[in-house]
Amino acid sequence: MPTDPRWVDLASISLEEILTDHAFCEQKAATQAITLIQRYADKKELVNALAPLVTEEWGHFRLVWDEMKKRGYTLGKQRKDEYVNLLLEHEPKGLSPEERLLHKLMINALIEARSCERFRLLSENLEEEGLRKFYYKFMVSEAGHYRMFIDLAEQYFPAETVHNAWQQWLQIEEGVLKQIKPRGDRMH
Repeated sequence: MPTDPRWVDLASISLEEILTDHAFCEQKAATQAITLIQRYADKKELVNALAPLVTEEWGHFRLVWDEMKKRGYTLGKQRKDEYVNLLLEHEPKGLSPEERLLHKLMINALIEARSCERFRLLSENLEEEGLRKFYYKFMVSEAGHYRMFIDLAEQYFPAETVHNAWQQWLQIEEGVLKQIKPRGDRMH
């Protein structure tokens, strides 16, 4: 589902808030990659793909933090990510670690795809040219991350299983997005 068009207008009014939330999203992405590596350390392809992602996501945090410092912003407190928390409520319970992996990869792909879409909107619609370029670079990066999670799933599960799981998660996300009012102070 496309983002509500009002979101980018709200975000452009709340640059300090959106940058703060973006910084914390990058931290959470690095942490999630570390968690997957720890939980699935026996999966060589997963570890090989996610180890550099940890470094990249932390580098993204540093880029956002540098942008915030240039503007005289402070980091403030971490916020709950309503979008991610609502997605996680739909994660199936009682699965084996192997079955759980498929859903973890799909959720991460979805979050990266949504971030990519939001970064695209910012890169196309913010007034400030420097921030448009800033968010364009993030958009490109997130698109690669989204694909990486799908590709990892296809290494461990049949393509049809991955496709069906992805379609299921897209439907779940549609319901989640209908529950969330557009807020300019949150990346998701």
